Amino acid sequence: MTPYLLAIDNGSQSTKVTIFDCRGHALASARRRLKPYDISVPGHAVHPGDDIWDSIQEACRDAMAQFSGNPADIGAVGLCTIRFCRALLAADGSLAEPVLSWMDERVSRPYEPSNPVTRYVTTSSGYITYRLTGRFVDAAANYQGVWPIDQETAGWSSDPAAYAATGMARDMLFDLVAPGGWLGEVTPAAAGTTGIPAGVPVYATANDKAVEALGSGLEEDGTVLLSLGTYIAAMTIGSSSRSTDDSYWANFAAQPGKYLYESTGIRRGMWTVSWFRSVLEGSPGEELAAGMTGLDEALNAEASELAPGSNGLLTLPDWLAPASAVWRRGALLGFDGSQGRAHIYRSILEGIALTMVNHTAAMERALGCRLSPVLVSGGGSHSDLMMQIVADVFDRPTHRAAVNDAAGLGAAICAAVGHGIYPDWGRATAAMVTAGDEFAPDKRNSRAYQKINKVYAGLTTFTDPLFRSMTDVLEGLERA
Repeated sequence: MTPYLLAIDNGSQSTKVTIFDCRGHALASARRRLKPYDISVPGHAVHPGDDIWDSIQEACRDAMAQFSGNPADIGAVGLCTIRFCRALLAADGSLAEPVLSWMDERVSRPYEPSNPVTRYVTTSSGYITYRLTGRFVDAAANYQGVWPIDQETAGWSSDPAAYAATGMARDMLFDLVAPGGWLGEVTPAAAGTTGIPAGVPVYATANDKAVEALGSGLEEDGTVLLSLGTYIAAMTIGSSSRSTDDSYWANFAAQPGKYLYESTGIRRGMWTVSWFRSVLEGSPGEELAAGMTGLDEALNAEASELAPGSNGLLTLPDWLAPASAVWRRGALLGFDGSQGRAHIYRSILEGIALTMVNHTAAMERALGCRLSPVLVSGGGSHSDLMMQIVADVFDRPTHRAAVNDAAGLGAAICAAVGHGIYPDWGRATAAMVTAGDEFAPDKRNSRAYQKINKVYAGLTTFTDPLFRSMTDVLEGLERA
């Protein structure tokens, strides 16, 4: 009997657990939403209590309860968690304080000791690895940001200056394991709270975007992946650990020795769609549950009848300003009384696609190549309208990821390679990743979007002075 694979995918909003067979078919799955971040301290954003581990335990138990097979046939676990988080642990591996999310300003700064209980500094995956296995080890490819990591070797730096610059001593850091490497085995204690059989090996993956790329089938072949999640980015695979300019950055891919090239992104990407939906439903500011609702279906149907350009309505999707331009805000421009909810909805989708085609073009210029075709993953890929808009704006064939949880499938692939089910990454990906629906660009619409983009690409030259001035006004009112 070929063993089954249990994939843990902990994201920004929820934890998903899926049990796959060795061909990449999902047999059972469960999701647990995370609690809202605690943002009571200005600049801080933490996961309250032990929320990440609690959500993983609950989702694992639910997935195992749904699984109709023999639990003893679960052969391996792949663990993937959200990147850029920082976990501060006591000597016994417990949390010294709640996990810092990627939105907490402290994760972008060197570690500053403030709690005498803290013995270890690690990522969210390091903390969950300890809870599952009892071992102080972590996935090397989940170390992005302020860490003393060597980008070439994917190991801890040999330069003492790197530790001084990050505020972290080597003995505070976990040992590192490459993607597909063995992290340990599920302990009896973890088995009791998750339902995963004790003794099942746990394998390392990478940062969540890289694992999503692996599960979407992104390879080093000139393809580009557009990840339509809470955070939106365009990605491709390369072999250099350094970027050539600031239009993209290189971080670890989910295969050892490869790198994920990631464009400038949209920080509240598909969240903006959820925001608009919640405004219509009377609960603005609350992100709603994932998946298509009756309102989604109505909006997609109505917006599909509209021509490119939403009757002159343009959206700048900066509902959370980029770090390089903190004064920016989201904007809907061009109302003349003729537009309704479908125009606004379509304009938001078009604003996302136009922003990302321009970010992708900047990355293409730096890399010296055109990236095609386009793969699309994440919640936004569930919308046929969004897929067609992406195909038309990018003017190239666009494929939807075949699975709802590409990061979960990527975690399962890492476990399959680590466990020896497949001898290498290429054969594992070929066996487990299935191509999804293809959307061909409508040439008439593509020509229309090219004309629209000549205006759209220059919008921030007009809105930046406005928002800079507005920031000054608001700061003055706060001081008054």
